[in-house]
Amino acid sequence: MSVNVPTKAPILMKNVYQKIFPQVKSELNYWKKRANEITNEELRTQALASIRDKKFHCQGGSVYSLLAGDEWREAIRFIVAYQTISDYLDNLCDRSTSLDPTDFRMLHQSMEDALSPENEIKNYYQYREEQVDGDYLVDLVQTCQQVLLKISNYSIFQSHMVQLESLYSDLQVNKHVVHDQRIPRLEQWFQQHQQRWPMLSWYEFSACTGSTLGIFCMVSYGLNDQMTEEMAEKIFDSYFPFLQGLHIMLDYFIDQQEDEEEGDLNFCNYYQTPQELEQRLVYFVEQTNQHVQSLPDRRFHEMIQHGLIGLYLADPKVKQMKQFETIVKRLIRVSGRKSQFFHWNIKVYNRLAGRY
Repeated sequence: MSVNVPTKAPILMKNVYQKIFPQVKSELNYWKKRANEITNEELRTQALASIRDKKFHCQGGSVYSLLAGDEWREAIRFIVAYQTISDYLDNLCDRSTSLDPTDFRMLHQSMEDALSPENEIKNYYQYREEQVDGDYLVDLVQTCQQVLLKISNYSIFQSHMVQLESLYSDLQVNKHVVHDQRIPRLEQWFQQHQQRWPMLSWYEFSACTGSTLGIFCMVSYGLNDQMTEEMAEKIFDSYFPFLQGLHIMLDYFIDQQEDEEEGDLNFCNYYQTPQELEQRLVYFVEQTNQHVQSLPDRRFHEMIQHGLIGLYLADPKVKQMKQFETIVKRLIRVSGRKSQFFHWNIKVYNRLAGRY
């Protein structure tokens, strides 16, 4: 089954607004209803907050459903469920009652199980006080498993997805422990991987592991019977580290003020100067563009890159970042006309949605 993937930005955005966003809204409404039924107040609060504050993660990730052909709804079902697990657990680790790495590791076992239909469900809250969520997390995991069972050759690329998940989970465990342990743990963790990715600093490597885009890409192709082992390797190498790194570095870039106020770790803070930050962001843009050239549907993956830049730099938070105005302008300029189109388009959408 071939994939009829949009290669022009206006057509992509038409699909996003008319097809993808309404379906994402439908899926999120279901999970919001489920979250409202959680009896434990702390778990319910964090589940609802993750949907309310981070729904744009699901919206952005669901663009990959266009790679799934006729199975695009199933792709969105997976992407929304998996991303909701990610955002919920991020809240539980970041804003909740525990600083225990054993607890964080067990919580994130759910993300591996979501990618492993053969795995049994576990008590993911085993090491924390809050226990009863009315099977909210289990239902999210099983929804992902059910979608993956529809992919006949899933086993040939499962290991590549689990590798991306493993890196993601390591990051979440190491960056959420007590403050004085975070940097030493992240630096030590990077030393285990530095030989493979020597072009990165510890904080850039950490950022690269924090994205779920490579997983969404593989699942969407898989649902349309497009995946081979060779293609899985190509996607892994094309998305990690640079496209995923660009994704998360942009996320941290626009959250600098918010993270400073909350006392949260922000990987953009470890550059020596704003000029170094600008140079490295431009480097990630250039490397991303180079690495996606070997992929099928190359123009689609290029648009993902342009869309990320347009999406993040159109965020209302950027208006308050006067000190980084030159970086914003250069990133949009370096990324070209498509990024400018997405930037303008999303700004208009944000205004209509009342985000400004």
